[in-house]
Amino acid sequence: MRKLGVNEIQNIATGAALLGAGGGGNPFIGKMMAITAVKKLGPVTLLDPQEVPDEAVCVSSSQIGAPAVSMEKFPNGNELQDAFMTMEQNMGKKIFATFPIEAGGINSMIPIIVAAQNSLPLVDVDGMGRAFPELQMSTFVLAGHPVTPIVMGDERGNTALINTIDARWAEKIARAITVEMGATAMMTSDTLTGIELRRDGVINIMTLCENIGQLINRANEFSSLDEALGKLLELTHGFRMLTAKIIDIRHTTKDGFNFGTVTLSGLDNDEGKNGTVEFQNENIIFKVNGAVLATAPDLITLVDTDTLTPITNEDLHYGKRVHVLGLPCNAKWRTPAGIASVGPRYFKYDVDYVPLEKRLQQTKEPLTGGAANV
Repeated sequence: MRKLGVNEIQNIATGAALLGAGGGGNPFIGKMMAITAVKKLGPVTLLDPQEVPDEAVCVSSSQIGAPAVSMEKFPNGNELQDAFMTMEQNMGKKIFATFPIEAGGINSMIPIIVAAQNSLPLVDVDGMGRAFPELQMSTFVLAGHPVTPIVMGDERGNTALINTIDARWAEKIARAITVEMGATAMMTSDTLTGIELRRDGVINIMTLCENIGQLINRANEFSSLDEALGKLLELTHGFRMLTAKIIDIRHTTKDGFNFGTVTLSGLDNDEGKNGTVEFQNENIIFKVNGAVLATAPDLITLVDTDTLTPITNEDLHYGKRVHVLGLPCNAKWRTPAGIASVGPRYFKYDVDYVPLEKRLQQTKEPLTGGAANV
């Protein structure tokens, strides 16, 4: 048990943006909302999953929709409380704690806001270990838990209570409501007990986000950015796959998602290499010179070459210089059920999932420690 104040929130937001794999919502908006909440209402208690009573009722708090829309359609904060209170009234029992459903810029911040508003603890666990675009894409669903009941809320004061026969129907219906609410909405979902969180979630995710964020936010204290990048890749067990300049971005919002392709031209030792990243909210597949180097469920994430700050897809722009990093996903996603749920074929790519490190070992150029040059 420990307290999360302003400094912790700043680091968590940065680390969650990295694990968001390009998605998960804008970290700046969520960070400012969370900092405002704790300044007004006091620090939030972060619980280790082992500290949650076995039968305690916990719910996730999150945003659903197209992350780019949140850059213009800011939440006012009331919709979070509306969704949470409606969920508690529907269940007829007190909620013990909240938790993030994914690691992402705004979706790691929203539970902090809800915890502060309701004087509740936050549990150090999530259902992805990264961010994914659809509701059924969680380790809780892999374990057989329903996503519903769901309560959704918008900035106008509308709420919607959803109960469905399975998680895929939850995604379809919630997505349709999201579109009508303006392509983003706030949500309370995934009612789970303490024992279920420990068994089926990705534990200590907020602590990992904080450690990553602290390293990135102190990158200028290292002897060089190369050293800082090496430490970041050591912490995340990741690889640098390409250093490049963004030369083209194709981006559209459709059916409550952001879709797009980023085209990259290699720099420095990677000059002459051409890369592409394709995303659906989150980055799904990365290619260099037409060869696949990484796919979901492994993480493909871009960081600024000058600061190592993670770049979410709504913040991409022409000329930006980036490192493209690959990070191994949580082991739960590397099971047959996990790959079927979030592997490249689910996203309609005619590519089999191969773990990131195996793909990189098959490349012609050798890896050099954690900071791989591929």
